[in-house]
Amino acid sequence: MRAILTGCAILALAACQPKIPDSAAGVGFDNAVLSPPPPAPVQTVAAVPPPTAVSEEAMLKPVPTIAASKPKPQSVRVTSAPVQTPQAKPPATASAVTAARASAAEPASPSRATPSSPQKTPDGVVHASPSNPAPGTSSNAGISDENDFAAVGSRRSIEDDAARKAQNSANYQLIQPTAVPARTNSGPNIVAFALSTTHAVGTQAYGRIGLTSKSRHAKACAKYPSSNEAQSAFLAKGGPKNDRLGLDPDGDGYACGWNPAPFRKAARGG
Repeated sequence: MRAILTGCAILALAACQPKIPDSAAGVGFDNAVLSPPPPAPVQTVAAVPPPTAVSEEAMLKPVPTIAASKPKPQSVRVTSAPVQTPQAKPPATASAVTAARASAAEPASPSRATPSSPQKTPDGVVHASPSNPAPGTSSNAGISDENDFAAVGSRRSIEDDAARKAQNSANYQLIQPTAVPARTNSGPNIVAFALSTTHAVGTQAYGRIGLTSKSRHAKACAKYPSSNEAQSAFLAKGGPKNDRLGLDPDGDGYACGWNPAPFRKAARGG
């Protein structure tokens, strides 16, 4: 019975061994890179032998305690970036503020603002720079300044304007309209002829003998600068019934490809 109690006491001591707390927990090392902990050592407990007959003297001897092996403390490696603290600027003194105001209020000297000559590079080209002088204004006598009130007011007065207005009124002349001159051209009217016809270009309306060749027709039409003049000459020489000039070999009444369609369209109003 004592052997059983002894074995139970040993198991109880092994189970009640306190756990070593983590020394880095809750101390601000949340961002630290921790190395994985080593595996916990395996504790082996000797098997309890079956109860045997024990003498009274052995039972009275003190039971030796088994010291449990403590695990080694875990090494913690903490890596953190250094914190850079901004450097505070020294406060401006009264003398520094006074000197800054004086430099802002001081006008630029002429020698420093505008040099005597533009700055040029070794290649002879003048480059734009704030130190170059501003271009000067020049007056052009050919440009009128009538829109400049100050310039005109310095040269003229109200009396001058009144005299100029009276002179312009005296020079004003009203030209009366005259009658439209009569038409001097006594030739045929191609517009009236176009409105008197209804057939299209290429439709034969008049008889032709057929002796006019294509080359003769082209040569005859080349004498006139436009088809309107060719049509007028064709009507003046007996057209459209007769073709004495060889301008209308197909007998449609239109010389050299003249087309009456534009005149008809204009008469209809578009």
